[in-house]
Amino acid sequence: MQGNYRPFWLNAHGDLEVLDQRFLPFEKRIRTLKRGADVVAAIGDMTIRGAGVIGNVAAWGIYLLAREFPHDYDRLAHEARHIRSSRPTAVNLMWAVDRMLDRLRSSQHLIEDAKANAMAICDEDVARSELIGTLGCDLIERIMHQKQLECIHILTHCNAGWLAIIDNGSALAPIYEAQRRGIHVHVWVDETRPRNQGANLTAWELQQSGIAHTIIADNTGGHLMQHGKVDLVITGADRVSRCGDVANKIGTYLKALAAQDNNVPFYVALPLSTFDFQCCHGIDEIEIEMRSDDEIHFMRGIDAEGIVQNIRITPPDAQGANYAFDITPARLIDGLITEAGIIPANETAIKALR
Repeated sequence: MQGNYRPFWLNAHGDLEVLDQRFLPFEKRIRTLKRGADVVAAIGDMTIRGAGVIGNVAAWGIYLLAREFPHDYDRLAHEARHIRSSRPTAVNLMWAVDRMLDRLRSSQHLIEDAKANAMAICDEDVARSELIGTLGCDLIERIMHQKQLECIHILTHCNAGWLAIIDNGSALAPIYEAQRRGIHVHVWVDETRPRNQGANLTAWELQQSGIAHTIIADNTGGHLMQHGKVDLVITGADRVSRCGDVANKIGTYLKALAAQDNNVPFYVALPLSTFDFQCCHGIDEIEIEMRSDDEIHFMRGIDAEGIVQNIRITPPDAQGANYAFDITPARLIDGLITEAGIIPANETAIKALR
């Protein structure tokens, strides 16, 4: 299995069904979203996650609101603000809601037009993902040629595959394309604490696709780079400023520092919808989401009897601080892999994309 998969779809009743990512890789559960409020809840509790898919589901959330208020754009727009603010960092969410509302402002057929526009956003993301895969894989081939490699070892962080951006992802899209081209690739998969999106989701995707990979503790990447075991780092992004600063899953910044210290190329893959042209200085201007510290205290897994359960790994009543993202400064990034090309992480190159 590789690419061309989506973690959400419309059922026969026009409701949105989503793959509940909280239960992967141990259980496959489907959650049905019927109203705008259901989308707010699903984004907030991370039933769905990943910048692109959050944007896609938000767009479908506007469609669900159109079903609730088929003759009242103002009410729809009022309720849409709850979807727009359901998570603060991933800019695709705001972008998708704003685009949907703009396209529907003068609509006389809210339900039909909302559905068509949500489908268009998804179809565009598929094309973006394919181009990112092609351009990123060209980069992989260049690095392999330069270093005369028979197998390339790529480190990634969090999950940026088809569970995060349909149909091939962003950071994983070049890896899926490499497999299609017959390139021998091995992926180092950061576990990505505290929610373990690497160990749970990226590893699950790669396993399903038959791509060689090894799960590592988050603190292992620097050691591997020191010993020449990483040829390339590719991560995704939740928001990129017009000056090239990248907000991504907590821990990305540390990988970029280690990569620079060991002369390992560090690239970020993202669709154009992930750029925030209103923001320049990421550290000062991008809001970092703080999530419940329960995500630090508890882990989900299978016990010796094969039972899936949550267990606490910290002392009772211990305090935690759960920063969901960090900012990687543009100076640490070798390039941004977009559907419009691989560009430098600087304001001049990024503003030229508008």
